[in-house]
Amino acid sequence: MSRRAAVLGHPISHSKSPAMHTAAYAKLGVDIGYTAIDLTADMLPAFMESVRADESWCGLSVTMPLKTAMVREVDEVRGAAAHLGVLNTVAFENDGGSVRRVGYNTDVAGIVEAVRYAGVATSPHGAVLGGGGTSAAAIAALRGLGADHVDVFVRDVSRASDAEAAAAAVGIGLSVRPLVQAATAIAGSDLVISTFPPRAADGLADELGALPGTSGGVLLDVAYDPWPSRLAEQWHRHGGVVVPGLEMLMYQAAEQIRLFSGCTMDSAVIDVMCDSVGLPRRVF
Repeated sequence: MSRRAAVLGHPISHSKSPAMHTAAYAKLGVDIGYTAIDLTADMLPAFMESVRADESWCGLSVTMPLKTAMVREVDEVRGAAAHLGVLNTVAFENDGGSVRRVGYNTDVAGIVEAVRYAGVATSPHGAVLGGGGTSAAAIAALRGLGADHVDVFVRDVSRASDAEAAAAAVGIGLSVRPLVQAATAIAGSDLVISTFPPRAADGLADELGALPGTSGGVLLDVAYDPWPSRLAEQWHRHGGVVVPGLEMLMYQAAEQIRLFSGCTMDSAVIDVMCDSVGLPRRVF
């Protein structure tokens, strides 16, 4: 039986996940069709009920604004997702004739691998832009890299509950600061992770452009369409290293593909995933 998987979110038409997943399944020789489905949080419960009745589903990738809402729609949450209360992956597992929907968070590993490849050292001085679901994974990734404190910059300091919960869960010190303070602060950071949607950091980029220069730290901008973002351009112009969001997407997708297909990932599969979205080939 042909199996199904999809990426869910709103908006979703820009997603590169279908290209990466489709290329990987073709290389692995498994019959899994992967599509993009536009869903808001209000639409999610009804969709997940329909999925429960369809045995062809093997997995779901979950993006904004569904990463927190999806926790209520699965049967079990494992690994980093259980600590963070935020997930980006649902794998369908056969449990003695019944199917369990199991939630994971592969964003954390995706961030860690992407920035390590860029040369981020242990215990970086880190900052996160944005306080939503992806910021939780960014905070956990910084903790995994050995950081003991993180500055999170948000438009509204009263709306950073995901970030605050994540910091408490992984045991890292947290300062929530207004976005108007970000430009000067991030210019001296070893690692900055922007979790803002496309163009949301354009104003910050302009402020950064007015400064004399960065310390040469690393910026991971998870938004990848359009690319390069204005923030990425300014960071590079000021002497910093830029990690594109597609890099993180590739690493987190590789773990999703393993969970959905049951297949072992190798460098040949990673190569076709990179080729599908125009990424330089990486050591996996």
